Amino acid sequence: MKVLTFSGHTPAEALRKVKEKLGDEVVIIETKQVRKKTINQKGLYEIVVGITDEEVGKVAQKTTQPMRDMSQREAFDRSEDVLLSISSAAKQFSKIQNIPTDPYSTKGYETQESFSHEQSQARIAKEEFAEVRTQIDKLTDKVKLIQNMFWKEKNPAHHGIPIPPEFAEIYRLALESGMAQEHLEHIMRLTLEHMPMKMRQNSTTVKRYFQVLLRKMVPVRLEMPLKPPHKKVMMLVGPTGVGKTTSVAKLAARYSYLLDKKYKVGLVVLDTYRIGAVEQLMQYARMMKLGIETVVDPPEFTQALNALSYCDYILIDTMGSSPHDQEKINKLYSCLETNQTPFDVETTLVLPTHLKYDDMINMYEKFSYLGVDTVMFTKLDETQKFGNIFSFLNEIDVPVSYLSIGQEVPEDLVVASSDYLVECMLDGFTKGMS
Repeated sequence: MKVLTFSGHTPAEALRKVKEKLGDEVVIIETKQVRKKTINQKGLYEIVVGITDEEVGKVAQKTTQPMRDMSQREAFDRSEDVLLSISSAAKQFSKIQNIPTDPYSTKGYETQESFSHEQSQARIAKEEFAEVRTQIDKLTDKVKLIQNMFWKEKNPAHHGIPIPPEFAEIYRLALESGMAQEHLEHIMRLTLEHMPMKMRQNSTTVKRYFQVLLRKMVPVRLEMPLKPPHKKVMMLVGPTGVGKTTSVAKLAARYSYLLDKKYKVGLVVLDTYRIGAVEQLMQYARMMKLGIETVVDPPEFTQALNALSYCDYILIDTMGSSPHDQEKINKLYSCLETNQTPFDVETTLVLPTHLKYDDMINMYEKFSYLGVDTVMFTKLDETQKFGNIFSFLNEIDVPVSYLSIGQEVPEDLVVASSDYLVECMLDGFTKGMS
């Protein structure tokens, strides 16, 4: 790549020289004001552009400054600064065009004639700046494409699918977010196949279309209000340390105090292996004035549910289990098998968001023995990579019900939303988005 510099008394004049000599398909690396305009001297602006080696011969005699070679590394580093340079140039333009336009204000002018001349110059300057702004908006998107093309050359991970330049940014974001390669390839094929050509003109419309497809990868279980005499019994299962006990407390507070109707909530503890977990949940029960039952052996499970039959919601906390500890999973299964109440138990698999996609699949396969009805993701605030969630839900085809976005009880629990997860994946997690 070669670097050329063009100058002019106005930004628009310098830009016209660029277009006359090189056309529209150029990369503006920097726009700067070299000399300010004074009464006796015109202003001077420079635009630095980059062109390919193939174009060098055509413009060698027209350059205003010598050209120098750039390595790919230098070009890549330079491209990262282009957006900042353009932004800086736009700020300069805004300051420069801040010229008095009040026709009744002649402050700073000795005669009406000089004021009229300056007013005319101000109009011309505004038109020129408007043209430059339009060109900057177009070039900003081109710079993004070039940045992502450099990334694509360094990371040729796609398997036989040609990724158009305008798709490089969204492809990179999805891949770096932890989405499985096979799912990313599939959604990219759908995008390339069905997206209208007119929408491919810039990365913004590409990202918007990609968001629509991502939403379809997230099945969601809506929170429906209970109508008497219906009850809901929820058992939270999953590996150790994922926040099941805290999630039970959050759900209990939600159903008891945060909804339009204040429901009666009861708690059942199956996690007798961890004394601390039992004490923690009992403390929550005392604070919220909730009924609570403990179960040691499977036959006691029916007794506990019957004891809480007056409740609208019954939430069951279970012992954490390694996916390789089949004995604990079997005990949970025995509790479900011995249930002699008329209540159906909904099983929710609780997983931390930062778990790798392959590990999520492994967890699901082990706990699916219990019949997983929904999934709850915890610790969203502890990661910035969410592509694994999309791949996981797309693979198992089980809806997600709730998301835990922090440690606070009950605030940091939200009803699952595909829009929220898409924003987390493409723009990063922000608790305020909930």
